[in-house]
Amino acid sequence: MKKLDTTSLIQKHNRLLESTSLKFVRYLYDKLPWNERLIAIKGPRGTGKTTMLLQRIKKEFGKSNKALFVTLDDLWFTRNTLSDLADDFVNKGGTHLFIDEVHKYANWSIEIKNLYDFYPELNIVFTGSSLLEILNSRSDLSRRALAYELQGLSYREYLNWKLDLDFESVELEELVKNSADISSEVVSKLKPLEYFDEYLRMGYFPFTGKNELIYYQRIKEILNMIIEMELPLLRNTGISIIGKMRKLLFNISESAPFTPNASALSKKTEIARKTLLEYLHYLDEAKVISAIYKDARGNSLLQKPDKIFLENTNYIYAIAHGSPEIGNIRETFFLNQAKEANTVIYPKQGDFLVNGKFLFEVGGKRKSFDQIADIPNSFLAIDDIEYAVGNKIPLWLFGFLY
Repeated sequence: MKKLDTTSLIQKHNRLLESTSLKFVRYLYDKLPWNERLIAIKGPRGTGKTTMLLQRIKKEFGKSNKALFVTLDDLWFTRNTLSDLADDFVNKGGTHLFIDEVHKYANWSIEIKNLYDFYPELNIVFTGSSLLEILNSRSDLSRRALAYELQGLSYREYLNWKLDLDFESVELEELVKNSADISSEVVSKLKPLEYFDEYLRMGYFPFTGKNELIYYQRIKEILNMIIEMELPLLRNTGISIIGKMRKLLFNISESAPFTPNASALSKKTEIARKTLLEYLHYLDEAKVISAIYKDARGNSLLQKPDKIFLENTNYIYAIAHGSPEIGNIRETFFLNQAKEANTVIYPKQGDFLVNGKFLFEVGGKRKSFDQIADIPNSFLAIDDIEYAVGNKIPLWLFGFLY
């Protein structure tokens, strides 16, 4: 039996650890039960999943041989298997295996399931950027893996990352109760509106460098990967539909926000109504769009969403022609920040009902309570203000929810 040579993997592991900074850590890091035996971290490309694994190793294991980071798109795995690596790693005293880009490896879910079953002393954390691929694997791993999702940067994280600050997140209940005090505390340290527009345009992904053309090109590459490769491969959407999917996203980016008329949209995009609803569901699964419903139990395959947004405001700027509609930007931001740790539905009155309790109307300085007057626990999320006054809360402050 030939001896397994893992030298190149270990060298890459060490180089990556050397270049990993502990200065800024994503919000999910402290929420993860790192001591569990099998953890799955899913999320769009570029959100910081790889860095989070390396930070965990650097903080908890240092240069110890107890932990190893590998990425399954490494050429090493064209001649060797993940199972071979795990066996060698455990035999040499390894206890924690961190696996990146699992979707790049054939039959990865079966092999990880077998590692879990056959090596009880081994802890595994794995990541995948293909949300659809991870969803497909859940049937194999659902009884074993604890799954978590990493969103892009919140506005709070963006400020911490950009300005080397240490603002902590605030739960929604606390935010609406003490918005005046919380907003005053933030304003005492910086001018939050100074950086807000920049965040909305190009602050959701922690890409290095801030060249606008390059930033939006990377976003388009993420979207193209999903539409051109993942959806046809994993949801059988067909190559011929790619142009129509792009047209659909453009229509959503130009709306304020998008309230779908399935029949009219079917005609406009030349996609059959039933097929259209399926595609909207797939885009929601892939976190390209955010669909909300009047019922929290929505999001079934053929249920028409009551409102559709792009998943984050950076997507809007990357796709839309000219200046996006400001109402769309504001509501997309609110939904994106609120839904990470809360349940959001589309109410009969107002824009968003959160956790079945708090009603929000989103708008600019001139927005009034007319539409939600006399409704208990109703609030205005107002753009272009620094301080909260009564039930008027600055829109930017909802960027502190995670």
